[in-house]
Amino acid sequence: MKSEFTPPIGKISNIYGQCISLIGNDIDTDRIIPARFLKCVNFDSLGESVFQDDREPLKGKHPFDLEENKNATILIVNSNFGCGSSREHAPQALMRWGIKAIIGESFADIFYSNCIAIGIPCFTLPKKLIQEIQKNKDNNFLLLDIDLKNSLAKSRDISLNLEIKESSRKMFLSGEWDATSTLLENENLIEKKFHDLPYLDFNAESF
Repeated sequence: MKSEFTPPIGKISNIYGQCISLIGNDIDTDRIIPARFLKCVNFDSLGESVFQDDREPLKGKHPFDLEENKNATILIVNSNFGCGSSREHAPQALMRWGIKAIIGESFADIFYSNCIAIGIPCFTLPKKLIQEIQKNKDNNFLLLDIDLKNSLAKSRDISLNLEIKESSRKMFLSGEWDATSTLLENENLIEKKFHDLPYLDFNAESF
């Protein structure tokens, strides 16, 4: 896990980082973050426990434990990633480990929505391309520059046409995915609405 965590805010148009591959279909949220870690008061420590039950038996050889992956920020996965229960802790744990974007064959719908809500874009690529990235040892240190405006991911040697829902792409480019920042930017409108509501008029005569 990275020593410092800074959550994304506002508009997201580019993501640059090293890739980390996780091979396997139907990796569910209980594998991403086991149920015993859901008792936490906040999400801050979840990054330490991501894939905990998968990592323990591999004794340091799991992709999330390898030294060469310690700075990775773009996760490469296979099909139906994030299936199972709808726990929001799963994308929170990935984000706090250091993941800023996920590229896969397909995603479970609720997991996808939970990722978007906290600022993790999820892109798709055909199965063949995903497997080529995962199986090529030279791509263990693949650095990608993701351009959300054009749905492209480029490195020195490759260019990938990513797929992402148009509504999600627009939310990242406009910053609308970030509900807190959107509220703060519209403080004047909120204040006006507050004063327009008659049942919130504390100056009115009481009955």
